[in-house]
Amino acid sequence: MTPIAPGTHLDHLLRQTRMHHAQLSSMADVKANIMLSLAAVLTTFSIGYLSDPVLRWPVVVLILFCGATALFAAYAVMPKLNFDYRPDVKNPDCNILFFGNFMNLEYEDFNQIMDEIMHSSDKVYEAQVREVYELGVYLGHQKYRYVRYAYLSFIAGLVSSGGLLILVEIFRLWQ
Repeated sequence: MTPIAPGTHLDHLLRQTRMHHAQLSSMADVKANIMLSLAAVLTTFSIGYLSDPVLRWPVVVLILFCGATALFAAYAVMPKLNFDYRPDVKNPDCNILFFGNFMNLEYEDFNQIMDEIMHSSDKVYEAQVREVYELGVYLGHQKYRYVRYAYLSFIAGLVSSGGLLILVEIFRLWQ
């Protein structure tokens, strides 16, 4: 990163971007929670129809897709931590501001690294930019990807079970 003169405009930019990422993360958690709840409620109500010969297979399909929806939604919000990870602070890709990277450090090591960063405005900005970048990558590749899969699975389940119900009814009418 090229050196930049510190300023309130940069501080505001980074603070605003971090707040935006935190809001997006919270939104993803809420969406995943909605999908998880919706899948669980729909599965609960659908189980009672398994004994109906006309509805049995559409309900089985719906329950399977609701199960997939619940798995994707739960995975989207499940914490992903490596309890054995020790950060290489000499590596420029190390994000020391992310708790998952410093949680296995002793306080003295963390304090020394932070002291070094805080004594250089360039390193402070670089650490913040790295944090913003990694938050965005995590949101895009982990949370929102699996929330999207949950939505797609739920929609596919509704369409598939509805289509199967129509086919079962058509087949039943032809007999």
